[in-house]
Amino acid sequence: MIVVDWDALRVAARRAAASAYAPYSGLHVGVAGLSSNGTVFTACNVENVSFGLTLCAECGLVSALRSAGEDSLIAVAAADDRGNLLTPCGRCRQLLMEHGGSSMLVDTDPIPLPLAELLPGAFDASDLPSSGGRP
Repeated sequence: MIVVDWDALRVAARRAAASAYAPYSGLHVGVAGLSSNGTVFTACNVENVSFGLTLCAECGLVSALRSAGEDSLIAVAAADDRGNLLTPCGRCRQLLMEHGGSSMLVDTDPIPLPLAELLPGAFDASDLPSSGGRP
């Protein structure tokens, strides 16, 4: 069983936020995720002038996870460059559901919560009849 070091994840998220590209909103977001193999991955947000093409930090996190050949997150912390905890947006909650599942822990104030509590009734692969419940 892997123990989540929340302090280390928060520090890693804040460090990642320092690399964010956010000239439009000014919100520098970093995220750190702990994989089921014990590896910590980080990413930051990358804005785009069209906003619709902006990449949330969680998108980069999942990309880094998959690029490393891993497929599952067990814990995620998101923070701004001042260290304030941030909760993933709805789109990112759905993305994290696909790569961490309902039991994945998300750092929230005052305590981390399972993703299922932040995204109740989530849509997943089991909702697709053609997939047989598998991605």
